[in-house]
Amino acid sequence: MSEIKKLVGFLFEKNYIVTPEVLKSVPSDFNFDIFYENVGSTMKRQDKGVVFDKSLLFVEEDEVKTNLKIVWNYDKEPGKVEVKDFVTYYKNRYNQLKKILMQREGLQGCVSISRALRKGSDEVVSIIGFVYNVGITKSGHIMLELEDPTGKIKVLLSNKNKELMELGKEIVHDEVIGVSGGTGSDIIFARDVYLPDIALKEYKKCADDVNVVFAADMHIGSTLFIPEDFERFVKWLNMEYGDEEQKEIAKKVKYLFFAGDIVDGVGIYPGHEKETNITDIVEQYNVCFDYISRIRKDIKIVICGGNHDALRLSEPQPALNREFAAKLYSLPNVHMVTNPSIINIHAVDGFVGFDVLLYHGMGFDYYVNNVDYIRNNGGYDRADLMMEFLLKKRHLCPTHIAGLSMPDIESDPLVIEQVPDFFVSGHMHHDVLVGNYKNVCLVGCGSFQSMSSFQEKMGHENIIPSKVPIINLKTRKIKVLDFSETD
Repeated sequence: MSEIKKLVGFLFEKNYIVTPEVLKSVPSDFNFDIFYENVGSTMKRQDKGVVFDKSLLFVEEDEVKTNLKIVWNYDKEPGKVEVKDFVTYYKNRYNQLKKILMQREGLQGCVSISRALRKGSDEVVSIIGFVYNVGITKSGHIMLELEDPTGKIKVLLSNKNKELMELGKEIVHDEVIGVSGGTGSDIIFARDVYLPDIALKEYKKCADDVNVVFAADMHIGSTLFIPEDFERFVKWLNMEYGDEEQKEIAKKVKYLFFAGDIVDGVGIYPGHEKETNITDIVEQYNVCFDYISRIRKDIKIVICGGNHDALRLSEPQPALNREFAAKLYSLPNVHMVTNPSIINIHAVDGFVGFDVLLYHGMGFDYYVNNVDYIRNNGGYDRADLMMEFLLKKRHLCPTHIAGLSMPDIESDPLVIEQVPDFFVSGHMHHDVLVGNYKNVCLVGCGSFQSMSSFQEKMGHENIIPSKVPIINLKTRKIKVLDFSETD
């Protein structure tokens, strides 16, 4: 309402009459959508133009202030990529993660692998390196091969050390770890293995009674998109659907995140055309606009892309294409971000706000199928385990073949250098799951799409669409609402 008050005050300075000339002089940052929605009923037409009710000058400011800032967005322009760029890219990753690992007490005196290889037997050394290979010996030990810019060395994790063996089962190719242990002939017998894991995060709460909502994977344009459920979701946000308690929850919503796969795209998987009812990508985004534009304008909306959106598959993915999604870009309360990105919300009145790491999660499939710990403890049903796994690695896609990467010669943008308050992902399509790892809130969003034939072939069994998590930023309490049709 403060924006309306500001604009009406400006118009009153122009003798209360709004003429075409006056409208031309209105500052460009005014939100006319909110203005006409709230002020239109008070307009009275006169001969010279339109006059507004003076009482609008004395409306109260909103009780709750809101604030949203994009902390990190990938802004590099695409260009020609050469083999040497990948070499630089992985060196950058190594140096970024080495800096984090060297904060561990057991790694502060680490040496290069070439120097470790020159050590005599039974000396204690610490090294940091990429996992070049992972294997199991005939005796049941885990044998790693680590690599740094100076060379390679074997590292043995003894099966007599249960703690090391359990940790070793989660080690994947291309991640960066630290090891300390005794030397042998071209080998280190590990005593400790260090991951660049996060430290305990401060558990923040704010003073304002406001809610944030997380959603993903609408797949608009698919025959499997469930428009009735998404319509109920939009109406709920506008306090037009639900019981009184549910409407009160909606009234407190000030932030809304969409974690990718906004539309279904075209030609994404074999036979995709059979499950697509809108084959024009611009029209898919226009239909999305029709929904999003109806959401009340005091809610700040953040949208990132996913592997079904009209973007390159290599991560980081840029923000949605301005040509294809032009209408969405016209909405003043919508913020387009890259995949991944970091967004700070509700930094008001001296409070530092909450950092949200938004990442669609295309590489999740690889780890569900290749990490026993995740697969044997729920697999696709456990988005929280997936995100916890990546926080331990401090990287969103540590294994090269798990996804496509765009090599950055300045740094690896997929390294998790800044620890968020909320880690939000989509892609899984299973039941909504909200977990906690070292006070980082892990949010696995649901979808608004029924199971596709491709998902069925991939082994999904528990697709549960149309559920949405809501988190209160004052209490950190979690509520999950189901927008599917019920009896």
